[in-house]
Amino acid sequence: MKCICDRQALLEALSATSSVIPTRTTKPILECVRLTAEEDVLVITAYDQEVGLRCRVRQVDVTEPGETLVPGGRLLAIVRESLDETMALEAVEDILHIRGSDSHFQVVGQNVREFPPVPDLEGEPTLRVKVGALRSAVEKTLFAAARENTRYAINGVLWQGKGKRLELVATDGRRLALSGTSLEKPVLEEDVRAIVPTKALGLLGRLHMNADEVLEIRLSSNQLVMRTEAATISTVLVEGHFPKHEDVIPQDQDKEITLNTVGFLSAVRRAALLANAESKGIRIELGEGKLVLSSRTPEQGEATVELPVEYTGAPLKIGFNPEFLADGLKVCEESMMFLLKDSGRPGVVKSGSDFMYVIMPVNLS
Repeated sequence: MKCICDRQALLEALSATSSVIPTRTTKPILECVRLTAEEDVLVITAYDQEVGLRCRVRQVDVTEPGETLVPGGRLLAIVRESLDETMALEAVEDILHIRGSDSHFQVVGQNVREFPPVPDLEGEPTLRVKVGALRSAVEKTLFAAARENTRYAINGVLWQGKGKRLELVATDGRRLALSGTSLEKPVLEEDVRAIVPTKALGLLGRLHMNADEVLEIRLSSNQLVMRTEAATISTVLVEGHFPKHEDVIPQDQDKEITLNTVGFLSAVRRAALLANAESKGIRIELGEGKLVLSSRTPEQGEATVELPVEYTGAPLKIGFNPEFLADGLKVCEESMMFLLKDSGRPGVVKSGSDFMYVIMPVNLS
């Protein structure tokens, strides 16, 4: 293998693939990335035996096709610290030579034939969706997924495809985020339903892909593969039964206010500055013409923030975790609706036509 590659393009690809490399593993070969030089492209591949990523670098001049396997973290560090516009890569047996204008690194790799096979998209795609649309739906749900929860099924994001609509749902048991997008290719056969791991979905935000580019997606019983011209992401699906999220979405809220998202988010953050570290709650009081957010800690003090609102209904006092509330507001559009029922029922945030966020209240007594 021998090629000259644009350093910035190489750095972007290595930064993305290195995020797949496991931080702790008993298999040193999984700490490596595979470099495959073809006629007009350099393919960089990382795989942790669950999530795989292939990044294709087009800004490359290949003089000798071939492939090699080297530690991903070490290669990333070398490319990151370089000041050159281009870097020359040459593999001789299991050693990768990396040359810049004033530098020469020799990185000892491993036998590329021992690297495990990484799934690719084979056959006709199940779904087609624009990159920007899917990335937006993922951003509006991924934050609400559970992290290392014993209920393994909620450690991913539920995908539900029907007709020309794809819906994404995530929950950690205390909040639920729901978003969706239209599909470029409708689901023609039976409805699509899969739980996709958060690690694989997080890669969509790391990759430099055109928002209008169409992402091809192939689903099987236990595998999902997403492919564009720039990259291919593969992942094993999460096993288990996702909870019936429709049952936790309130349908009878009778208190509704419309708020400016930036102003409400600022008020939540300011009110939380003196919240108790144990309860992590702020009190929200809804009354005629105003919304008051407050927190109080006897040993530290108290904070009160008041927002004017158009509301003439019955008063209400309710508590929320400010971090959870802020997470939902960060992905809202300029304006959002806040729907409430009583102090023991969930609150609902709605913004635009495709985002809903359900958040359980906290007891502040």
